[in-house]
Amino acid sequence: MSEWSPKAQLQSRGLRPKKHFGQNFLADEQLAQRIADLVPQGASVVELGAGLGALTRPLLTRAGRLVAVERDRDLVPALAELFAADIESGKLRVEEADAKAISVSELLKDAPRPFVLAGNLPYQISGPLLEAAVHMAGEVERVIFLLQLEVVDRLIAKANSEHYGALSVFVQAAFDVERALVIRRGAFYPQPEVDSAVVLLKPRAERIAETTAFRALVRAAFQKRRKKLRNAWENVCGVDREALAVRAERAGIDLDARGETLAVADFARMAAELER
Repeated sequence: MSEWSPKAQLQSRGLRPKKHFGQNFLADEQLAQRIADLVPQGASVVELGAGLGALTRPLLTRAGRLVAVERDRDLVPALAELFAADIESGKLRVEEADAKAISVSELLKDAPRPFVLAGNLPYQISGPLLEAAVHMAGEVERVIFLLQLEVVDRLIAKANSEHYGALSVFVQAAFDVERALVIRRGAFYPQPEVDSAVVLLKPRAERIAETTAFRALVRAAFQKRRKKLRNAWENVCGVDREALAVRAERAGIDLDARGETLAVADFARMAAELER
């Protein structure tokens, strides 16, 4: 067993994985390096959920500056011990914080660009962290997240496909999305019940604004995804059926279609009409 294995590190400190934190530590060093290699050389990086440093260590081979965020107060001292030299040199800073409450720009305010957000995300909080990443799309050059495979399939899904939904639309409005690699469940300790994948998010050249109307249209379309749009969007943003029909015609939207048939750009055009 490698000295860097999460099992060995936990046992040496009398610790166990915490289910309430959703801790599944990446235990494959080669895969960790492949994930880190997605970071541009010399970038300033914020790592969410550093754990015991499985990804921190290869990230240090790529990052000019690295801030490792960890919520578990039992693991923060372990990171400080394992990476004492990098912390002393100023290349690494360990922050005890909730990943859902961080700001990349704040954590890297004195660091050179480009900024990268990365991390092995606990499954139960992947939704809020993806939402946070969308709101930080203007701050980062790329986002590299290790997520449940099913979630990544939803992120990359296109209109008219099985996994396409509101999450697909919101993320694709802000980012170009790529599934970089699939990671099987055996690469983790403890082993989860599902496989994972790495998603690479790069801000779109022209991001689509997540306005009030855009959010309302997307949510209504997929909350009632079996309904035709004329019914799903009834009274959305306070617009009656007649006005909705006029705006849909201007936007080139067929109200007899269902939400899953619309591409991200279609929602954006309809939102623009509602906001006129």
